[in-house]
Amino acid sequence: MRTRRWVRGRARLPVLPAAPAVMSVMTVLAVVGVLCVLGVLAAGPPGRTPRAAGAVAAAAAVSGRGAAAAPRGAAPEGARRVPDPGVPAVARNWPVGVRPAVLRGWEPPATPYGPGHRGVDLAAEGGTPVRAVAAGRVSFAGPVAGRGVVSLELAGTGDPPLRTTYAPVEAVVEEGDVVAAGEVLGSVQPAGSHCTGCLHWGLLRGDVYLNPLSLLPPWLLDAGPSRLLPVLGVPLPGRAEVSPVRPAAPWRRPPP
Repeated sequence: MRTRRWVRGRARLPVLPAAPAVMSVMTVLAVVGVLCVLGVLAAGPPGRTPRAAGAVAAAAAVSGRGAAAAPRGAAPEGARRVPDPGVPAVARNWPVGVRPAVLRGWEPPATPYGPGHRGVDLAAEGGTPVRAVAAGRVSFAGPVAGRGVVSLELAGTGDPPLRTTYAPVEAVVEEGDVVAAGEVLGSVQPAGSHCTGCLHWGLLRGDVYLNPLSLLPPWLLDAGPSRLLPVLGVPLPGRAEVSPVRPAAPWRRPPP
């Protein structure tokens, strides 16, 4: 009888060693659940994930952080040659010479006040005539920060009109003068603070700087010198040949 009562009493006692194990499992499950909820909230809705990723990438590019960010002041690939679609190719000649060397190309800044090159530098010795690339009106002619500057508003280029700048220039025109394409605006000053032996050529619409090379049509920007092609039936200069189309008639003595 004593043995049976002892067994029943032992069966009624709580199993104390199992309680800590159950609590540990529940704690682990609660932590995992909280982490899953936090992960879902951080990721956002599935439909907005690409936009969030794009915004992060754009912010990294602007701030200059991240592996894919371009160096500050560096020109995008092809920025010197690809024309701006918003700039009409109205130029009829280069500002200096026939096809001057581009010493430094167009390097648009990453920010409005960031480093860069807001124009192009063309090789030109002091005294070289500077000509208007297109017809327009002189909006400014005078010294700026110790160097001569000429600004020309191009006719028929919208509102506000395109404005080309030339420096350093000893101007022979005045503000308000109307000039034609190819007309002389002045001459390159022998020395300038920006560069030596060059003309800085810029382009703006309002306060926005643009690539001045976009003003040049392909036949000025890329084409070489003009070449005359031979015409059928016309002998080349310096060659005494008979035309294959009209054979020469036999020689006859002129009448007395």
